[in-house]
Amino acid sequence: MTDSNQTNSAAATPETTTEIPADKPHKESLLGNLLLNIVIPTLILTKLSGDDWLGTKWAIVVALAFPLGYGLRDLQRSGKINFFSALGVISILLTGGMSLLELDAKYIAIKEAAIPGLLGILTIASLYTRWPLVRTLIYNDRILDTAKIANRLAAKNNETAFNRTLQQASWMIAGSFFLSSTLNYILAEVLLQSPPGTAAFNEELGKMTALSFPVIALPATIILMLVLVFLFRRIGKLTGLTLEEIMVQQ
Repeated sequence: MTDSNQTNSAAATPETTTEIPADKPHKESLLGNLLLNIVIPTLILTKLSGDDWLGTKWAIVVALAFPLGYGLRDLQRSGKINFFSALGVISILLTGGMSLLELDAKYIAIKEAAIPGLLGILTIASLYTRWPLVRTLIYNDRILDTAKIANRLAAKNNETAFNRTLQQASWMIAGSFFLSSTLNYILAEVLLQSPPGTAAFNEELGKMTALSFPVIALPATIILMLVLVFLFRRIGKLTGLTLEEIMVQQ
């Protein structure tokens, strides 16, 4: 009788489970991003490059330490190498190295144009591989419910049409990189006029850093947003799913 009661008691007792909360992705602070990558380096280069303060070389080292530290921290926090974060760190190191070596400003202009230009070329070249870059940037399971979309595309026999859509989106993304490349080069050529190793050159480098967001990042971001709108509308048309149904539920 006792055993029976214990059995019934055990059956009636709800099973206790320990739920391990899933790690939430770190939300990047826009204010922190702007401060560490643009505002603080700009202020150091434009205000502290004189001999009474840090001097030309130390001003460059200190100014670039902020975006470099930000990029390295992002790499450490994500736990894996992010191609774009790594590229940003390399770009900062190249800018700092060229400035400290007092190379002609044209080399910085070429470097500024080369990195987004290379990304544009890689975006197009990736179309001919099994790993199109557009799938990493936009069409991935962190943003979209790719399994649901794939099932609906197969059911409607629209897979070929969707692949054409991804190709069109890739060309649009490549176009945004080529635009950034052109604007980067023009900005560097227009602003960097003084001899490297001077306070005037550092001030111009600071102005270039400050203008990089409104002149370069903003147009490229607008184009990427238009690509997103285009891709989401095409997915909706080809699958019959609503925007809420194709997005990953947070």
